[in-house]
Amino acid sequence: MKKHLQDSLVIGFALFSMFFGAGNVIFPPYLGLESGPEWLAGFFSYFMADIGLALLAMFAILRQGSPDGITARIGRIPSTALMCAIVLCIGPMLAIPRTAATTYETSLAPLVSGFSPALFSILFFLLILLLCVRETAVVDIVGKILTPALLIGLLILIVVGVVNPIGPVGEQPLVENVAATGVEAGYQTMDVLAAIVFGYIILKSAREKGHTTPGAQLRVVSGASLVAGIGLLVVYLGLTYLGATTARFFDITVDRTFLVVSIVRNLLGQAGIILFAVVVALACVTTAVGLVSACADYFSGLSGAAFPTARWCASSACSVPWYPTLVSMRSSPSPPPSSAWSIPPRWC
Repeated sequence: MKKHLQDSLVIGFALFSMFFGAGNVIFPPYLGLESGPEWLAGFFSYFMADIGLALLAMFAILRQGSPDGITARIGRIPSTALMCAIVLCIGPMLAIPRTAATTYETSLAPLVSGFSPALFSILFFLLILLLCVRETAVVDIVGKILTPALLIGLLILIVVGVVNPIGPVGEQPLVENVAATGVEAGYQTMDVLAAIVFGYIILKSAREKGHTTPGAQLRVVSGASLVAGIGLLVVYLGLTYLGATTARFFDITVDRTFLVVSIVRNLLGQAGIILFAVVVALACVTTAVGLVSACADYFSGLSGAAFPTARWCASSACSVPWYPTLVSMRSSPSPPPSSAWSIPPRWC
């Protein structure tokens, strides 16, 4: 029983970090700003469309025994084509580059100006490659080391924002349909698709920890999903509330990254910017590690060449195609810190 609980906790922490990635940092505060006094309704819609559906996907994978079991009924070739499309979309084509771009925009740019996006891309994915070399240790690295640091940083920010709010919650929503906006924001995190990809890592980790029977895997994965779900519930709820308290200073034309950085700077000062840079970097690194490892695992099983294919897939995440993503993020216009978009600082 003790081993079951310990494994559920470690895997659950890893699952939390994998889900809490690039978009999950910036979507909830902006949703809170949009929702105003209805921020709880917006949060609930967001959470159900994001983590609710993702956890349902995890249990579907567990019931079928593998992610492939979900799509197997449509035939072998269509099933393989669909899974390849999902893995590529949630991995090298969209989500993995987004982790690097978000880290650059939110963690590095506010602290260091003029840093080369190309050099940052190389260093970022070199780190991801090093963390993915030991495939069997991915879950333990993420669950035992990276997640506690990530949670501590997030909880510090949320507690300060709840105890000493930036301002009152807006008097009216800034969007017509708060629930629909929440659902749309939750789906944009791509966690539903990510759950199918992460299923490879979670099930493999459970088996490697000695849980080989379906019943044992059900208990461990269920416990891990509960841990991840509760952690994400607390974090998303807190971040949405922080966004709702900025209605006096921002409107919906504000850049999402700028909104988050402004909240952190107001609550924690310049030291908070450094703390938040670490939090975002950890969130994006853990997600990238999970995605690269899952993509490598899937294509390894598909080709039947475990080590060479896994190594090729992990290396592909470190290649040149991520550079245009970083450039596009830096070239997009960010709103200047004008008086209309500035929160009065609490510390000089």
